[in-house]
Amino acid sequence: MKTIRTVVAVFAVALMTGVAQADDMLTILHTNDFHSRLDPIKENGATCSVAQDEAGECWGGAARLATLVNDRRAKGENVILLDAGDQFQGTLYYTLHKGQAAAEIMNALQYDAMALGNHEFDDGPEVLGAFADTARFPVLLANADYSNEPHLRDVLKPSTILQAGNLQVGVIGVAPADTGEQPSAGPNITFFDPISAIENEVKNLRSQGVNKIIVISHSGYALDQEIAQKVAGIDVIVGGNSNTVLSNVIENSDGPYPTMVDAPDGGKTAIVQAGSFGKYLGELTVTFDEDGTLLSANGDLIPTKPDVVKDTEMDALVAQLAAPLEPFRNSVVTTLAGHLDGTRETCRAQECSMGNLLADATLHFLDNTDATVAIQSGGGLRASLDPGDVTHSDILTVLPFQNTLATLQLTGAEIIAALENGVSRVEENAGRFPQIAGMRFTWDPAAAPNTGRIQSVDVLENGQFLPIDKDKTYRVATNRYMMSGGDGYSVFAEKGIDIKDEGISLDLVVSGYLQNMAEYEPVLDGRIVEQGHGTLD
Repeated sequence: MKTIRTVVAVFAVALMTGVAQADDMLTILHTNDFHSRLDPIKENGATCSVAQDEAGECWGGAARLATLVNDRRAKGENVILLDAGDQFQGTLYYTLHKGQAAAEIMNALQYDAMALGNHEFDDGPEVLGAFADTARFPVLLANADYSNEPHLRDVLKPSTILQAGNLQVGVIGVAPADTGEQPSAGPNITFFDPISAIENEVKNLRSQGVNKIIVISHSGYALDQEIAQKVAGIDVIVGGNSNTVLSNVIENSDGPYPTMVDAPDGGKTAIVQAGSFGKYLGELTVTFDEDGTLLSANGDLIPTKPDVVKDTEMDALVAQLAAPLEPFRNSVVTTLAGHLDGTRETCRAQECSMGNLLADATLHFLDNTDATVAIQSGGGLRASLDPGDVTHSDILTVLPFQNTLATLQLTGAEIIAALENGVSRVEENAGRFPQIAGMRFTWDPAAAPNTGRIQSVDVLENGQFLPIDKDKTYRVATNRYMMSGGDGYSVFAEKGIDIKDEGISLDLVVSGYLQNMAEYEPVLDGRIVEQGHGTLD
């Protein structure tokens, strides 16, 4: 068994002397949470126009990523390219092409393996299965039983063994354990704890003589650290899902690159993650001794800055995929008078202007019905918008999931329970935070989750706010995903009555709302207030 003292000493020697042989060295290039960002983006993740890109204002895009990958492959020793999931969803490329655009881009980049993210299941097993069948690399999922799902059982695998030069490297993939809560995942797949799944696959790989093991994990930074602490035999975890920027040189990063964690066998596990949207390419170089002991791990994120020259072949492939999108891209909906904030940091923790737009548009669409309040989860918002013209493409970037508007009836007490769920995981930046309309509420983050964080709720009735009546029935506007219990809104699925899927996607709801305005002024009106501890009696 390796001792911590031995491993630390070996790390120090390796870093000081650099004596590791080339065949003991592995370079891991990695991405995560790309979300169909084939085109360049602004530094803040917002949509970038062609003119802005030509002016040198834009980052990312598949063509810049290809340039960096090709450059690193040419310079590195034993290079592999991995992705930690959520290639699906985010832009019109996915809306029109589904998983086939991602498969073409990833095949051209010559990925060696990927783990599935939760959004790979957004359009069900059939779309995912078609993607995996097209992919010329292993698509990995260890923490699920999909043996009864005909679209997936022959195209997914829990782990794989990659040959990188003279090195054999075992790679395991895991998705979030709660992916099964998504109705679109279907009834034939059962997800379970990634820790036990990884333990089983580590044993399996080691029984085949593989002693260098990487986990590609779409579990988030916090759980990745727990996995590293609990599971022996993992050398590297390539992470995703939490959109974490790990770096030693980027300002305000979320942690060091790599984050080194003490493993239960006395060794060390290196954890890396590369933010989101292709803004960075991760590059980790690790060295091993002949027994597979991790000697050193170093590297950082490489920004896909405007000065990265685009790869011409990839640029041409993106243009080919973009051609059918042009009629949608060029249709202007309205003009924004100010910045619309759709960032996860804001919309998953407090009132945000993009959340207000979505919730207000929802109620406006239902003007001629008895819908009183709207509750939409902040996690469904995926971009901000800058002042200026807004196109259908911009709105689809904000609301990429083709989620449909839904309504149901709940009592006031059940609405309070829904809001309690909405604020129950703010500390984790979870997507369930409620963005609302037709109501207002105050909440106390000091209270324990689901035990009285919601202090007061008022409902707008006949032009004035009145305290919510726990016994009264209200019609609530939401979306199909939440209506089915997604994001922890089990009260919707279990208690809702007179449930209706209105059949129109949220992006069209918002487009229709904005088309009635020559100019839209973003709204923040204090409908969600955080304050001192208290409960509703």
